Amino acid sequence: MELKDKNIIMNHKKIIRIMKKYGLVCKIRRRNPYKAIMKKTQEHRTFENKLDREFNQPSPYKFFSTDISYFFYKGGLAYLSVIKDIASREIVAWELSRHIDMCLVLNTVEYMKENTDIGSFENVLIHSDQGFHYTNPAYIKIIKDLGMIQSMSRKGNCIDNAPIESFFGHMKDDVDYKECRSFEELRDLISKYIYNYNNTRHQCKLKKMTPVQYRNHLLAKK
Repeated sequence: MELKDKNIIMNHKKIIRIMKKYGLVCKIRRRNPYKAIMKKTQEHRTFENKLDREFNQPSPYKFFSTDISYFFYKGGLAYLSVIKDIASREIVAWELSRHIDMCLVLNTVEYMKENTDIGSFENVLIHSDQGFHYTNPAYIKIIKDLGMIQSMSRKGNCIDNAPIESFFGHMKDDVDYKECRSFEELRDLISKYIYNYNNTRHQCKLKKMTPVQYRNHLLAKK
């Protein structure tokens, strides 16, 4: 517009090319890249650590722990999402995927919903870390719609979610997953391990019972 007032006719694209050539930048009302980043992350929320390391819970299906772990195998890389009952140590839902996207955790919640042993999700606490998946609006909504209470570990405190970390640690010690040649073989191996973990693996801290036996023992006491 200034050039037009001086009777200089020039296409705006040519002006842009000249500015780029000589490194000319308008400093007025420049786009702030950090604002765009902040706008994207505003949708993501963190929650108070309501579990607060109270891992000795007396009632099954009242306090859950969830997380994701990765598995390198001969066929590639896979991600395992798990939801664990803190009182009985039972794995109530899991999902294995080649991709670490939102479908991984959302599908795990859907499988949890299909678990017929769980009567109601109202006021059930589900604890996680502050990872991208668990602060995502889609995850927050599905948990809220179930009437569940979200709890999160403090940043950089993996011990705040020790029950699920312990499960992944034992699993990787017990299972020879690195020898799996395909995703299907890995899925089959993990499926068998979780079934045996829940139903046949006795644990000293569960009065030498399996997680399912201990869950039924706790329910019978009520």
